[in-house]
Amino acid sequence: MSDPAGPLLSVRADARLLVPPDSAILSARIAVSREAKADAVRAAASELDQLTASLAGLGGTAFTPGTGRHPLTWSAQSATTHAERDHDPETGRYELTGRMTATVTVVITVRAFELLDSLGATLAAHDALHVHDVTWDVDGDNPAWPEVRAAAIQAALRKGRDYAAALGGTLDRVEHIADAGLIGRGDGAGFRFSGAARAARAGGDEGEAPSLDPVPQELTAVIEARFTAAGVILGSD
Repeated sequence: MSDPAGPLLSVRADARLLVPPDSAILSARIAVSREAKADAVRAAASELDQLTASLAGLGGTAFTPGTGRHPLTWSAQSATTHAERDHDPETGRYELTGRMTATVTVVITVRAFELLDSLGATLAAHDALHVHDVTWDVDGDNPAWPEVRAAAIQAALRKGRDYAAALGGTLDRVEHIADAGLIGRGDGAGFRFSGAARAARAGGDEGEAPSLDPVPQELTAVIEARFTAAGVILGSD
């Protein structure tokens, strides 16, 4: 029999695209130990002032809602103190030293990659600073996103045409395009897309800073599509 409305064909498709990152986010920590807690806190604050002065010398500025797209920004996000411990080779345990350690968490964001070499040298000059993680990121409004999303739709169309051809018919019209997992949930919204950028991070040990070489990012768009097929006639066998 032939269904005058045509059968529905539902497919899932994805597309991937490698693009240069838009920013590098450096997670760092200032750590200073002194005999007294107050001295450690003052020393950590001084180290932070010296660091931010160095970053300002590179053209950097403090992060605010209005400086999010600035070439270089920094943000001091937390400050803590704790009793210092050091490894005792005789006991094999980390024992209290009687000193106090003050730490400050600092996040540095770089959008102008021509600053990376100078930034690396600047950070290396601050002995109390340890960069333990670098994350490369792609902006949500990067022009590559529409490209990869369109490629996912084209992949869905190709798959839909294959299914329709296998049934002896052709695609008639698009019924639904949605983020993966939304079709069948009673959501009647029209064209939407899901996408993700692969998180690329570089971590370093205490004695080794992570690399500041930009890492290409893989953008992924995954969609589900529903089409109506035409000209499908199923035989009786």
